[in-house]
Amino acid sequence: MAEITPRVNARYLETFQSQTVRFIGKVTQLRGEQATVDCGGSITILLNRDNHLTLNNAVEIVGKVNADLTVKVLAATDFGPSIDYAAVEAVVDATHRHKEIFYGDSQTLFV
Repeated sequence: MAEITPRVNARYLETFQSQTVRFIGKVTQLRGEQATVDCGGSITILLNRDNHLTLNNAVEIVGKVNADLTVKVLAATDFGPSIDYAAVEAVVDATHRHKEIFYGDSQTLFV
């Protein structure tokens, strides 16, 4: 079975330290091997050589949350400049409000 990657925003990062998560946000800053993504708050992501982000575009990040709440990118998908961020937030809220629907009976996922 594939690893479960819960959808999060900046507010949920602390809950998922040392776990793989996914989120969609707007690239607000690029700084060498780091970038900042606005996803219900700022998230600093640690890039690898394969990541090619565009400033002000939406991006989906799959990555591992570090103890300092930075996220090491495992995969990044550029969604372009136009996305409905309200819909993205609604999906994140729904997945946390109804965990059993989205993630089954995984008690260890949301400690």
